[in-house]
Amino acid sequence: MRKSRHYFHLHLVSDSTGETLMTVSRAATAQYENVQAIEHVYPLVRAHKQLDRVISEVEAAPGIVLYTLVDEEISGRLEQKCRELGVPFVNILDPVFAVFQSYLNVTQTHRIGGQHELDAEYFKRMEALNYTMMHDDGQIWDDLESADIVLLGISRTSKTPTCIYLANRGIKAANIPLVPQIPLPSHVKELKKPLIVGLVASAERIQQIRKNRILSLNSEGYNESYIDRKEIAREITMARRLCSENNWPLIDVTRRSVEETAAEILTLFKVFQARRPLDE
Repeated sequence: MRKSRHYFHLHLVSDSTGETLMTVSRAATAQYENVQAIEHVYPLVRAHKQLDRVISEVEAAPGIVLYTLVDEEISGRLEQKCRELGVPFVNILDPVFAVFQSYLNVTQTHRIGGQHELDAEYFKRMEALNYTMMHDDGQIWDDLESADIVLLGISRTSKTPTCIYLANRGIKAANIPLVPQIPLPSHVKELKKPLIVGLVASAERIQQIRKNRILSLNSEGYNESYIDRKEIAREITMARRLCSENNWPLIDVTRRSVEETAAEILTLFKVFQARRPLDE
Protein backbone atom coordinates (compact mmCIF):
# COMPACT_ATOMS: atom_id res chain seq x y z
CA MET A 1 0.00 0.00 0.00
CA ARG A 2 1.39 3.37 -1.03
CA LYS A 3 1.95 5.84 1.81
CA SER A 4 0.56 9.35 1.49
CA ARG A 5 3.07 12.15 1.16
CA HIS A 6 3.49 14.48 4.11
CA TYR A 7 4.01 18.17 3.34
CA PHE A 8 5.50 20.82 5.60
CA HIS A 9 6.46 24.48 5.28
CA LEU A 10 10.18 25.25 5.12
CA HIS A 11 11.30 28.89 5.35
CA LEU A 12 14.81 29.62 4.03
CA VAL A 13 16.06 33.08 5.04
CA SER A 14 19.38 34.39 3.72
CA ASP A 15 21.21 37.70 3.44
CA SER A 16 22.86 36.35 0.28
CA THR A 17 21.57 34.20 -2.59
CA GLY A 18 20.13 31.39 -0.47
CA GLU A 19 21.93 28.68 -2.46
CA THR A 20 23.63 27.25 0.63
CA LEU A 21 20.31 26.93 2.45
CA MET A 22 18.58 25.26 -0.49
CA THR A 23 21.40 22.74 -0.92
CA VAL A 24 21.47 21.78 2.76
CA SER A 25 17.69 21.66 3.20
CA ARG A 26 17.15 19.52 0.09
CA ALA A 27 19.89 17.12 1.15
CA ALA A 28 18.20 16.77 4.54
CA THR A 29 14.66 16.42 3.14
CA ALA A 30 15.81 13.69 0.74
CA GLN A 31 16.57 11.47 3.73
CA TYR A 32 12.89 11.27 4.72
CA GLU A 33 10.61 9.05 2.67
CA ASN A 34 7.22 10.46 1.65
CA VAL A 35 8.10 13.91 2.99
CA GLN A 36 7.96 16.99 0.76
CA ALA A 37 8.97 20.51 1.76
CA ILE A 38 6.97 23.51 0.59
CA GLU A 39 9.86 25.93 0.21
CA HIS A 40 9.58 29.64 0.98
CA VAL A 41 12.86 31.26 -0.07
CA TYR A 42 13.82 34.78 1.05
CA PRO A 43 17.16 35.89 -0.42
CA LEU A 44 19.02 39.16 0.26
CA VAL A 45 17.32 39.84 3.60
CA ARG A 46 19.54 42.66 4.93
CA ALA A 47 17.09 45.15 6.44
CA HIS A 48 14.31 45.05 9.05
CA LYS A 49 11.72 45.96 6.44
CA GLN A 50 12.65 42.87 4.43
CA LEU A 51 12.53 40.80 7.62
CA ASP A 52 8.99 42.07 8.30
CA ARG A 53 7.81 40.25 5.16
CA VAL A 54 9.58 37.06 6.23
CA ILE A 55 7.99 37.15 9.68
CA SER A 56 4.50 37.73 8.28
CA GLU A 57 4.86 34.71 5.98
CA VAL A 58 6.16 32.50 8.78
CA GLU A 59 3.14 33.56 10.85
CA ALA A 60 0.80 32.70 7.96
CA ALA A 61 2.44 29.31 7.26
CA PRO A 62 4.30 28.06 10.35
CA GLY A 63 7.10 25.58 9.74
CA ILE A 64 10.84 25.01 10.07
CA VAL A 65 12.97 28.15 9.67
CA LEU A 66 16.55 27.77 8.41
CA TYR A 67 18.64 30.87 8.00
CA THR A 68 22.07 32.34 7.26
CA LEU A 69 22.03 35.92 8.53
CA VAL A 70 25.28 37.65 9.44
CA ASP A 71 23.71 40.75 11.00
CA GLU A 72 23.23 39.86 14.68
CA GLU A 73 20.38 42.33 15.21
CA ILE A 74 18.35 40.96 12.31
CA SER A 75 19.07 37.32 13.16
CA GLY A 76 18.26 37.98 16.83
CA ARG A 77 14.91 39.47 15.91
CA LEU A 78 14.08 36.49 13.69
CA GLU A 79 15.03 34.06 16.45
CA GLN A 80 12.88 35.90 19.01
CA LYS A 81 9.86 35.83 16.68
CA CYS A 82 10.33 32.11 16.04
CA ARG A 83 10.34 31.48 19.80
CA GLU A 84 7.11 33.46 20.18
CA LEU A 85 5.49 31.46 17.38
CA GLY A 86 6.82 28.16 18.71
CA VAL A 87 8.48 27.17 15.42
CA PRO A 88 11.93 25.51 15.20
CA PHE A 89 14.79 27.60 13.82
CA VAL A 90 18.43 26.91 13.00
CA ASN A 91 21.29 29.07 11.76
CA ILE A 92 22.89 26.31 9.71
CA LEU A 93 26.33 27.94 9.68
CA ASP A 94 26.63 28.40 13.45
CA PRO A 95 28.11 24.92 14.14
CA VAL A 96 30.59 25.40 11.28
CA PHE A 97 31.63 28.84 12.51
CA ALA A 98 32.10 27.45 16.02
CA VAL A 99 34.42 24.69 14.81
CA PHE A 100 36.42 27.07 12.61
CA GLN A 101 36.79 29.64 15.37
CA SER A 102 37.81 27.02 17.92
CA TYR A 103 40.35 25.36 15.65
CA LEU A 104 41.77 28.44 13.92
CA ASN A 105 41.54 30.78 16.92
CA VAL A 106 40.55 33.69 14.69
CA THR A 107 37.67 36.13 14.74
CA GLN A 108 34.80 35.81 12.28
CA THR A 109 34.65 38.74 9.81
CA HIS A 110 30.83 38.77 9.39
CA ARG A 111 31.04 39.34 5.62
CA ILE A 112 27.70 38.97 3.87
CA GLY A 113 27.94 36.79 0.75
CA GLY A 114 31.69 36.41 1.14
CA GLN A 115 31.65 33.23 -0.93
CA HIS A 116 30.37 35.19 -3.94
CA GLU A 117 33.23 37.73 -4.13
CA LEU A 118 34.57 38.58 -7.58
CA ASP A 119 37.94 37.00 -6.89
CA ALA A 120 40.25 34.91 -9.06
CA GLU A 121 38.23 31.77 -8.27
CA TYR A 122 35.05 33.45 -9.51
CA PHE A 123 36.60 34.46 -12.82
CA LYS A 124 38.07 30.99 -13.20
CA ARG A 125 34.56 29.54 -12.94
CA MET A 126 33.20 32.03 -15.47
CA GLU A 127 36.01 31.22 -17.91
CA ALA A 128 35.35 27.51 -17.47
CA LEU A 129 31.62 28.00 -18.03
CA ASN A 130 32.20 30.00 -21.22
CA TYR A 131 34.57 27.33 -22.51
CA THR A 132 32.12 24.55 -21.66
CA MET A 133 29.18 26.23 -23.41
CA MET A 134 31.28 26.84 -26.55
CA HIS A 135 32.40 23.21 -26.60
CA ASP A 136 29.05 21.61 -25.89
CA ASP A 137 27.99 18.65 -28.04
CA GLY A 138 31.12 18.78 -30.19
CA GLN A 139 30.55 22.34 -31.46
CA ILE A 140 34.29 23.10 -31.54
CA TRP A 141 36.93 20.43 -32.04
CA ASP A 142 40.10 22.40 -32.73
CA ASP A 143 41.20 23.43 -29.22
CA LEU A 144 40.20 20.43 -27.11
CA GLU A 145 43.79 20.27 -25.88
CA SER A 146 43.01 23.27 -23.69
CA ALA A 147 40.21 21.40 -21.90
CA ASP A 148 40.67 19.89 -18.45
CA ILE A 149 38.16 17.11 -19.07
CA VAL A 150 36.51 15.75 -22.23
CA LEU A 151 33.37 13.64 -21.89
CA LEU A 152 32.34 11.16 -24.58
CA GLY A 153 29.00 9.43 -24.81
CA ILE A 154 26.03 8.53 -26.96
CA SER A 155 22.93 10.70 -26.91
CA ARG A 156 21.13 11.10 -23.53
CA THR A 157 23.98 10.15 -21.20
CA SER A 158 23.88 13.51 -19.34
CA LYS A 159 27.04 14.88 -20.95
CA THR A 160 25.91 18.53 -21.05
CA PRO A 161 24.56 18.90 -17.49
CA THR A 162 27.61 17.09 -16.13
CA CYS A 163 29.93 19.44 -18.01
CA ILE A 164 28.06 22.49 -16.71
CA TYR A 165 28.27 21.14 -13.16
CA LEU A 166 32.04 20.69 -13.57
CA ALA A 167 32.40 24.17 -15.07
CA ASN A 168 30.77 25.66 -11.97
CA ARG A 169 33.73 24.21 -10.10
CA GLY A 170 36.24 25.85 -12.40
CA ILE A 171 36.81 22.83 -14.66
CA LYS A 172 36.98 23.41 -18.42
CA ALA A 173 34.85 20.54 -19.67
CA ALA A 174 34.01 19.73 -23.29
CA ASN A 175 31.74 16.96 -24.49
CA ILE A 176 31.65 14.99 -27.72
CA PRO A 177 28.68 12.95 -28.94
CA LEU A 178 29.30 9.42 -30.15
CA VAL A 179 27.12 8.95 -33.22
CA PRO A 180 26.66 5.65 -35.09
CA GLN A 181 28.45 5.48 -38.44
CA ILE A 182 30.39 8.68 -37.70
CA PRO A 183 33.99 7.95 -36.61
CA LEU A 184 35.60 9.92 -33.83
CA PRO A 185 38.14 12.43 -35.24
CA SER A 186 41.62 10.94 -34.96
CA HIS A 187 43.08 13.93 -33.11
CA VAL A 188 40.76 13.27 -30.14
CA LYS A 189 42.63 10.03 -29.47
CA GLU A 190 45.90 11.96 -29.46
CA LEU A 191 44.91 14.47 -26.78
CA LYS A 192 47.45 14.62 -23.94
CA LYS A 193 46.36 17.37 -21.51
CA PRO A 194 42.68 16.59 -20.83
CA LEU A 195 41.31 13.58 -19.03
CA ILE A 196 38.93 11.75 -21.38
CA VAL A 197 36.00 9.95 -19.75
CA GLY A 198 33.23 7.91 -21.38
CA LEU A 199 29.63 7.93 -20.12
CA VAL A 200 27.17 5.09 -20.69
CA ALA A 201 23.82 3.99 -19.32
CA SER A 202 21.59 0.96 -19.69
CA ALA A 203 19.71 0.54 -22.97
CA GLU A 204 16.38 0.67 -21.11
CA ARG A 205 17.26 3.94 -19.41
CA ILE A 206 18.47 5.63 -22.60
CA GLN A 207 15.44 4.41 -24.53
CA GLN A 208 13.12 5.84 -21.89
CA ILE A 209 14.86 9.23 -21.86
CA ARG A 210 14.92 9.43 -25.66
CA LYS A 211 11.21 8.62 -25.90
CA ASN A 212 10.40 11.28 -23.31
CA ARG A 213 12.59 13.76 -25.17
CA ILE A 214 10.73 13.15 -28.43
CA LEU A 215 7.34 13.48 -26.74
CA SER A 216 8.30 16.71 -24.94
CA LEU A 217 9.50 18.30 -28.17
CA ASN A 218 6.60 16.93 -30.26
CA SER A 219 9.24 15.74 -32.71
CA GLU A 220 8.10 14.37 -36.03
CA GLY A 221 10.04 12.50 -38.66
CA TYR A 222 12.71 11.31 -36.25
CA ASN A 223 14.77 8.23 -37.09
CA GLU A 224 13.09 5.13 -35.58
CA SER A 225 16.52 3.67 -34.78
CA TYR A 226 17.00 6.50 -32.26
CA ILE A 227 14.62 4.78 -29.84
CA ASP A 228 15.10 1.19 -30.99
CA ARG A 229 16.44 -0.82 -28.05
CA LYS A 230 18.67 -3.06 -30.19
CA GLU A 231 20.21 -0.06 -31.94
CA ILE A 232 20.78 1.65 -28.60
CA ALA A 233 22.48 -1.52 -27.31
CA ARG A 234 24.80 -1.40 -30.34
CA GLU A 235 25.63 2.24 -29.59
CA ILE A 236 26.47 1.32 -26.00
CA THR A 237 28.69 -1.55 -27.15
CA MET A 238 30.46 0.83 -29.54
CA ALA A 239 31.07 3.35 -26.74
CA ARG A 240 32.38 0.68 -24.38
CA ARG A 241 34.71 -0.73 -27.04
CA LEU A 242 36.06 2.74 -27.90
CA CYS A 243 36.89 3.50 -24.26
CA SER A 244 38.43 0.08 -23.72
CA GLU A 245 40.64 0.37 -26.81
CA ASN A 246 41.92 3.78 -25.72
CA ASN A 247 42.22 3.06 -22.00
CA TRP A 248 39.69 5.77 -21.13
CA PRO A 249 37.72 5.38 -17.89
CA LEU A 250 34.04 4.62 -18.33
CA ILE A 251 31.22 5.60 -15.95
CA ASP A 252 27.76 4.03 -15.98
CA VAL A 253 25.31 6.85 -15.19
CA THR A 254 22.15 4.68 -15.15
CA ARG A 255 21.53 5.11 -11.43
CA ARG A 256 23.68 8.16 -10.82
CA SER A 257 22.65 11.77 -10.43
CA VAL A 258 24.65 14.43 -12.27
CA GLU A 259 26.26 15.37 -8.95
CA GLU A 260 27.35 11.77 -8.30
CA THR A 261 28.74 11.41 -11.82
CA ALA A 262 30.66 14.68 -11.48
CA ALA A 263 32.07 13.60 -8.11
CA GLU A 264 33.38 10.38 -9.65
CA ILE A 265 34.90 12.32 -12.55
CA LEU A 266 36.61 14.76 -10.17
CA THR A 267 38.11 11.83 -8.28
CA LEU A 268 39.47 10.41 -11.53
CA PHE A 269 40.75 13.87 -12.46
CA LYS A 270 42.76 14.19 -9.23
CA VAL A 271 44.42 10.84 -9.88
CA PHE A 272 45.03 11.84 -13.51
CA GLN A 273 46.66 15.14 -12.47
CA ALA A 274 48.84 13.42 -9.90
CA ARG A 275 50.15 10.93 -12.46
CA ARG A 276 50.56 13.34 -15.38
CA PRO A 277 53.89 14.95 -14.35
CA LEU A 278 55.43 11.45 -14.11
CA ASP A 279 54.37 10.66 -17.66
CA GLU A 280 55.63 13.92 -19.21
